[in-house]
Amino acid sequence: MFDSSDFDLRPYAGFDMAGVVRRTYCSWSDAGWRSVLVQCFAHAPEAEALPLPGVADLHLVLCTGGEAVMRTTHGGGRAAKRRWVSGRLELMVPGRSSVRSYRAASALRTVQVHVPRAVVERTAAELGGPGPDFEAMAAGLGGGDAVVEQVVRALPGAREAGDLYGESAAAFLVTHLLSRGREGPRPGGEHAAVRRAVALMRERLADPLTLAELAAEVRLSVYHFIRVFREATGETPHRYLTRLRIEEARRLLAGTDLTVQRVAERCGFSTPGSLSSAFLKHVGVRPSAYRKM
Repeated sequence: MFDSSDFDLRPYAGFDMAGVVRRTYCSWSDAGWRSVLVQCFAHAPEAEALPLPGVADLHLVLCTGGEAVMRTTHGGGRAAKRRWVSGRLELMVPGRSSVRSYRAASALRTVQVHVPRAVVERTAAELGGPGPDFEAMAAGLGGGDAVVEQVVRALPGAREAGDLYGESAAAFLVTHLLSRGREGPRPGGEHAAVRRAVALMRERLADPLTLAELAAEVRLSVYHFIRVFREATGETPHRYLTRLRIEEARRLLAGTDLTVQRVAERCGFSTPGSLSSAFLKHVGVRPSAYRKM
């Protein structure tokens, strides 16, 4: 199924990484793999207007440490802001270049996986469906995928397993990603625009998102966006976003020592009081009482 000749060029050939990232692992040199390329990077504390060329391969990026707000533009368009924290997944659409800027609040680390595009296209043909829709795959993955995250996290630790391990893991990842869009209806997944909107909500929980911004991002009118979102999820976009924010607040209150004010900022509430009111409405207790529980 795999052939090292499927890699036309080493990803980012000719791209000067000095001062931007430091590679700490490469499966080609450190494990002798040839069917898939797995790399680990430690990133510079900040970057401004960093041009990233498009690559031919399916390119997965998993943030494994640190925190930053990433500003990305494609083709000179408007910059999109995404919050990068551990567990943040991104699929880079093949052939699409970008310009990125960020300032990390803590040391940023990533694991990045490249699978040859020819392999993805052959797998799609073997599955009997249409060719790979990388845009849809990227939009769907933006909302997170625990299976992909766990597999990608495991790959750098399997350097002694041999190329068959890497080939098998890459085959599973490709099959899983291609199959995600063929699973049939599920809440938040019946419509590509809804999947994209949910991914944006999760990525930008700390930002003051508006209906108009969400609708513009998924290229629908506000009225049409509200209608399809409610049909797919059973909730209005505002209620869905609030629920995501409350879920994140519960996680932070239970698992960190952040102050209520800092939790409010991380979850998109303008003040601790607005978090407290929403939290009481949805959970039944105030944030301080929930933390004690």
